[in-house]
Amino acid sequence: MQPESVRWRRGPRQPRTCHGRRKPADTGRGCTRNSPAVYSVYMSRPPTARRILAAARALLEREGPGAVTMRRVAEAVGITPMAIYRHFASRDALFRRIGDDSFQEIARHWAARKSGGDPLAQLVAIQMIYLDYALAHPHLFDYAFSVRRDDARRFPEDFRARRSPTLNVVHDAVVDAQARGVLREGDPWDIAMTLWAHSHGLVALYRAGRFSYDDRRFQAFYKASLGRLLDGLKA
Repeated sequence: MQPESVRWRRGPRQPRTCHGRRKPADTGRGCTRNSPAVYSVYMSRPPTARRILAAARALLEREGPGAVTMRRVAEAVGITPMAIYRHFASRDALFRRIGDDSFQEIARHWAARKSGGDPLAQLVAIQMIYLDYALAHPHLFDYAFSVRRDDARRFPEDFRARRSPTLNVVHDAVVDAQARGVLREGDPWDIAMTLWAHSHGLVALYRAGRFSYDDRRFQAFYKASLGRLLDGLKA
């Protein structure tokens, strides 16, 4: 891993010498040239917790959840397996953090596409990002959205309490579309979940090999299908 920054610090000046011997302090004669200044390099590395997360995520993305063992993560980071527990209480805690980071990552992409413009186009763009993420990070996507977990957020309580960074963005886009008179009236959380369920269902079927399409053809089908769903929700 490349260092985040490199700081150069000037080392102590070496004493003046004559033929390898220290120059006497009480004389101004003889060798007067100083030896070259010595510079030392201090490379700052990312915090250990961040390096652990990066190593675990790389294993997950490359080989799936089964490959993420404390031993392999420790080897990738250059620490002992027990040292990981100073930062993450368990393997499950490490996975939870990876999943939470994934939700935040998608939410940031969604939020960036949400402001201004046609509200229906915004909703389509948000769901297309969901598909793009699934295709680009299949193992991470499966873990974050398809694996049953005890700590998973549940509809409707957790979502109405705005504990989902991803569905919050979809909900707010639905509210905006309703306020502009583009979408029909209805509970915006229910509509947001309907959009998500539609998108996720198509992705799950594609990931399970139920389409003969390649990625490009599936993306076109997915976008058209989402358009048909939104047509039925128009005011």
